[in-house]
Amino acid sequence: MSFIVNGNHVPGPSDPRVSLLDHLREGLHLTGTKKGCNQGACGACTVLMDGERILSCLALAVQFDGCEITTIEGVADGATLHPLQAAFIEHDGFQCGYCTPGQICSAIGMAAEARRGVPSHVSADLAAQVELTREEIQERMSGNLCRCGAHNGIVDAIRSTLVAEPVA
Repeated sequence: MSFIVNGNHVPGPSDPRVSLLDHLREGLHLTGTKKGCNQGACGACTVLMDGERILSCLALAVQFDGCEITTIEGVADGATLHPLQAAFIEHDGFQCGYCTPGQICSAIGMAAEARRGVPSHVSADLAAQVELTREEIQERMSGNLCRCGAHNGIVDAIRSTLVAEPVA
């Protein structure tokens, strides 16, 4: 069993009971992905699996044989930050930073969902192209909690990076 993490082929865990989160952090020493609640309620452990956001604390690593996993460590292009990472800095989208890796991975996955036309609870027209309004972003990112209260900066960072209209 193996999968691709941040572009590198890596072995799976020897114990089939290990969560993807624990394998990333303890087995592969990729500590950017955070263990928050360990119950799927906070989003701190969000990573991308074949481009879709998942909660790594709720998934067994063995489920992802042959899949491509992207963690926060794989989002940047070498020393060049991903535009969303740079926007988090510009818009003060973090305070303590604990939730930031999950927020960024989730936002990247959320943008892909919107491009595919996947509606949310607040989408006005289920047949139309999804417009990432402030309300739409807030709804789609509601599974990622920030206990510091940096939500406005997080939404502004996402809007400035993923939406064509300028952030006021």
